[in-house]
Amino acid sequence: MTDREIDQKLVERAQAGDKRAFGMLVAKYQRKLARLVGRLVRDPAEAEDVTQDAFIKAYRALSAFRGDSAFYTWLYRIGVNTAKNYLVAQGRRVPTHTAADNEEAENFDGGGLLRDVNTPEAELMSRQIVETVNASMDALPEELRTAIRLREIEGLSYDEIASLMNCPIGTVRSRIFRAREAIAERLRPQLDVSKDRRW
Repeated sequence: MTDREIDQKLVERAQAGDKRAFGMLVAKYQRKLARLVGRLVRDPAEAEDVTQDAFIKAYRALSAFRGDSAFYTWLYRIGVNTAKNYLVAQGRRVPTHTAADNEEAENFDGGGLLRDVNTPEAELMSRQIVETVNASMDALPEELRTAIRLREIEGLSYDEIASLMNCPIGTVRSRIFRAREAIAERLRPQLDVSKDRRW
């Protein structure tokens, strides 16, 4: 049984009134959703409240879940919308990038080499790479930035991203490719990687 099939069974049981089944879904995705919300709502206490609110909304809307997408894809949407609505209600700006963007540095050749060498030079270079990745992400058009974040940070499949972004899977592949190329282009001089080298 795949992870998605297990989730679907739990959803069906929860839809039939089994509160323990929904509790299992909460236990499974609590930390993941909290991390997502925490990147939008910076205050830990507020993020915890927003995460709980998102789960309450998901529980109330559970009867509408048909399994067209994975449960977490559906929950992800609710979490993001709940966080954005919360920020708007507080009169705060929805961030365009997050502190967690430095995770993206781990996805490039060179990131792994730098992590294990604790020399001041290596730490400085590592920080510069993170800054370059963050700046590159900020410079991307919204649709490219969203696609690469969903893929590289949230770990969603191309199908799930297509569903979330409401576009064909080919468009998702193209956006992720273009985002990677744009980030790689800005990283090449720092990592001394030739133009013909593939990432």
